Amino acid sequence: MTFKIATWNINSVRLRRGLVEKLIAQESPDVICLQEIKCRDAEFPGGAFRMLGYEQQAVSGQKGYHGVAILSRIPLENVNKREFCGIGDARHISVSLRANGKMPIDLHNFYIPAGGDIPDREQNQKFGHKLDFLDELALWIEKDRLAHERAILVGDLNIAPFEHDVWSHKALLKIVSHTPIEVEKLNRALGSGPWHDAMRHFVPESEKLYTWWSYRSPDWAAADKGRRLDHVWVSKKLAPQLRGMKVLRDARGWEQPSDHVPVIVEMEI
Repeated sequence: MTFKIATWNINSVRLRRGLVEKLIAQESPDVICLQEIKCRDAEFPGGAFRMLGYEQQAVSGQKGYHGVAILSRIPLENVNKREFCGIGDARHISVSLRANGKMPIDLHNFYIPAGGDIPDREQNQKFGHKLDFLDELALWIEKDRLAHERAILVGDLNIAPFEHDVWSHKALLKIVSHTPIEVEKLNRALGSGPWHDAMRHFVPESEKLYTWWSYRSPDWAAADKGRRLDHVWVSKKLAPQLRGMKVLRDARGWEQPSDHVPVIVEMEI
């Protein structure tokens, strides 16, 4: 059996519900992981998605900020939410996927803090929070052996780790999302699994790969000053089952778009 998983920072699911429906009509993913839903659990438009076949849902919402959700056509078990840094933000949700009686796959959906504009924790509390979040994430992955079985980690991780994950490595070295300290901490989390980068499994590190284009650019497509902030990691046991990957760049040009676009990974389970 093959299945398709999509991850997308939707930047308000109520405002952009129609875009999620368009993604479903165009790509028909089996599982959709959303970040930055910006609503409380009770406000999540789950009924609309159930009508489209996504009966299985797990939501961790927050009024006006953050929030993550998982929509699935595959049965979900063991829904869990983990709080990071002790401040109550809704930035993580996990489930177990069980398809056709197969061994379950643990799925983690993350929205890592953006970190503000100044890459200095003394001057910018948001940046310090981001670094602390990454440290806690790496320790948790290692301690709980999250990637030692069949596991997937997806989401807006808000870091572009490789040189060609940004439009200009030199220009962005001092810009939040590509600073050396962020990259080092994200790579520590990746290595703590160890996880396998499913996107770079299909696209070599020497090639440009973006999932985000700023709203500030009047002509984002022509300028093409993107960053790869959205990621899909799979455990080593699942890496041989990867079959395809797609970045839906065209979604950045849809009406009232998110500044992120969906990433879809296909694999055998």
